[in-house]
Amino acid sequence: MRRSLVLSDEAARHPFLASLPPHVRTGEVPVAPRPRWRVARQDIRGFFAAYFASLVVVAIFIF
Repeated sequence: MRRSLVLSDEAARHPFLASLPPHVRTGEVPVAPRPRWRVARQDIRGFFAAYFASLVVVAIFIF
């Protein structure tokens, strides 16, 4: 009697997918809620500091 080591599903069409359990093959993963992004005054200040610093560096490089 020939017996497979792993039960398989012929509808999976790939040997690796066929060896996976049905709940893994469907790909249903519980999704956690995404955190809300908050922009603080410190973030805006840092962005403009980097922007103006790069603007000054490019202006010095050109002139």
